[in-house]
Amino acid sequence: MIGSMKQDSKIYVAGHRGLVGSALMRQLQAKGYHNLVTRTHAELDLTDQAAVRDFFAAEKPEYVLLAAAKVGGIHANNTYPAEFIQQNLAIQTNAIHESWRHDVQRLLFLGSSCIYPRDCPQPIKEEYLLTGPLEPTNRPYALAKIAGIEMCWSYNRQYGTRYMAAMPTNLYGPGDNYDLNNSHVLPALIRKMHEAKQRGDKEVVVWGTGTPKREFLYSDDMAEACIYLLEQPEEKLQPLFGDDQPPLVNVGCGEDLTIRELAELVREVVGYTGELTFDASKPDGTMRKLMDVGMLGRLGWRATIPLRDGVVAAYEGYIKNKQ
Repeated sequence: MIGSMKQDSKIYVAGHRGLVGSALMRQLQAKGYHNLVTRTHAELDLTDQAAVRDFFAAEKPEYVLLAAAKVGGIHANNTYPAEFIQQNLAIQTNAIHESWRHDVQRLLFLGSSCIYPRDCPQPIKEEYLLTGPLEPTNRPYALAKIAGIEMCWSYNRQYGTRYMAAMPTNLYGPGDNYDLNNSHVLPALIRKMHEAKQRGDKEVVVWGTGTPKREFLYSDDMAEACIYLLEQPEEKLQPLFGDDQPPLVNVGCGEDLTIRELAELVREVVGYTGELTFDASKPDGTMRKLMDVGMLGRLGWRATIPLRDGVVAAYEGYIKNKQ
C-alpha cells in the first residue's frame, strides 16, 4: 500500500542546492521532516547511470523530490541547447528508473511551464500539453521535461507506481541565479537595478518590449505545494493517476503582470531612481504564460506570498549574499 509521506520517511531531495531544491529543504525541515538524503553534484553525478544505481541501492529512499536539472533563461537555452536536452534527459531517466527499481513509494518530478505550447489558450490547463508547437528558444529543455512527464505516467500505468509531475510557473527566491547571462528575468532585473543604483546610472536597459506577461511564484510557496502533494492520502490524489491523462499538476499563483510592470516593481523595491529602457531588438519569448491552478486548488492548496513581499525578500537575500 502506497501511503502519504511521514515525518520519519526517508526523503531524497535531488538538486538540494538550487533554487527549487533549497526551498524544498527549508520547507521539509520547517515541517519536521528529519530523515533527508542529499548529494552534491561532486558526490553524485545524476547523469551517470551506474552511480545513480549504486546510490539508490545504498540509500533506498522512500520518497524522491526530483529538482535536479540544467536550467537557465533565454540566452542560456539558445547558447547550450545540446546540454539542455542531453543532461536533463539523463538526470530524469536515471532517477525515475532507479526509483522504480528500488521501490520508491512516491516521486515528484519538477518541470516548468515552458512545456506547454507557445501559443496556448490562457490560462494554461494541464490538458493543453502537446496540443501545439513549443517556444523555439527553449524547445530542447521543454522536450526533455515533457519526456520526464511521460516517463512518470508510463511507469504509473505499467508498474502501478505513484509518480507525479509538478509544473511550477516562473520561480524566484533565496538561492536564485543572478548571473546576467544565464539568469531568469526577475533575478536579472534585481541585479541590474541594484548595480545601476550603486553606480548612479541614469538608465537600465531591459530585454524585449516589456509587453509579455509572466506569472511569478516565490520558491517557498512552490516547495510547500510540492510537499503538500506528497503528504496527501492515496484517495485524494486519484485525479492524478488515471490512464487517460498524465499525472501532471500546475503550481502557480494564478495571476500575472507585464515585464514592464515587473521591472517597475523591482525598481521600486531596489530604490533605483533612473529610467527604464526596453530593447526591442532582444527576444520577448512567449507572450503570455499564465497557469491555470484549478487542479491544485481543488486538491486543497493555494499560494500565500504576494509578489511584492517576495521581491522584497529576494532582494534582501541578494544583498546579504553579496556581503
